[in-house]
Amino acid sequence: MLRGANFLAESFMSSPAHSHPGKDLGYDVYGVPPDGSLWKALRILVIFLPPLGVLVAMVALWGGWFRPVDFALFAVIYLATGFGITVGFHRLFTHRSFKTSPAVVWTLGILGSMAIEGPLGWWVATHRRHHRHSDEADDPHSPHAGRLPGWSGKLKALLHAHVGWSFRGDCTDTDLRRYAPDILADERLMKINRLFPVWVIAGLVLPAFVGWLVEPTWRGALLGLLWGGLVRVFMVHHVTWSVNSICHMWGSRDHDTDDESRNNFWVGVLALGEGWHNNHHAFPTSARHGLHWWQLDTSWLLIRLLAVSGLARDVKTAKPHGTPLPRHDSGA
Repeated sequence: MLRGANFLAESFMSSPAHSHPGKDLGYDVYGVPPDGSLWKALRILVIFLPPLGVLVAMVALWGGWFRPVDFALFAVIYLATGFGITVGFHRLFTHRSFKTSPAVVWTLGILGSMAIEGPLGWWVATHRRHHRHSDEADDPHSPHAGRLPGWSGKLKALLHAHVGWSFRGDCTDTDLRRYAPDILADERLMKINRLFPVWVIAGLVLPAFVGWLVEPTWRGALLGLLWGGLVRVFMVHHVTWSVNSICHMWGSRDHDTDDESRNNFWVGVLALGEGWHNNHHAFPTSARHGLHWWQLDTSWLLIRLLAVSGLARDVKTAKPHGTPLPRHDSGA
């Protein structure tokens, strides 16, 4: 598996890789030494284990091993961890699109961590780096920068933007002190960051436990783990990664931004509003990405609900025909 991952990393884009995740970059996660080796192994495990879980779940489904609670676990935890990423990691922590209470900060931070897309601080720093250098050489997951000619070059670039960048040190080594000093200075957020392994385990144990409560057998626990854990992680990952890949390749451009960001309807629906990516790159600090009534943005609906409930304040929004903000003004 390691050999296969290295082959993928080398084939997606042409520039050299160097892997020292966490080394002198301000990373701080309990139980994970920042020398690079364990980070690389964990990254490979997180990327390749969920597809295996999907395969096992499909075999079990074919054999009749599926219950209504399994679908419920998948749907509920998909939405919960998805909103943890879109509303929490992205719009709140990365772009400071609104302010909220400590309880909501903790809730969104934990749910986002349970999506297993990386610790809070690293996620924020990497995304801010993407905005600062969108579709340029230092963009960690651009399908355009450094792309080779022809259809093969386009395919490799698309795979790089979707998942291949995760195996390259020059793409994953993002300095928190440069891109996320506010996160490093916030002890509450850094505590969520340090406890990342706890939230990861909780995100897998919880559905297994619920599955066991419904059917107190090893089968009940396994089905809960598969559908509420691994299948859900697989879907959240690939929908999120589709924003990086598909939404920089296919879709409409309502705003003249200086990158290749696109609005994509299907990604917008599945990614809880994140697929209106050209809108987002035009107005990075806006809590609302779907700027027209027909652009479904469920993350914005949740933020509106928080605001009406008195749990969100100073909510920033953009107008559909406003002037796009400069690339550096991303809320970092």
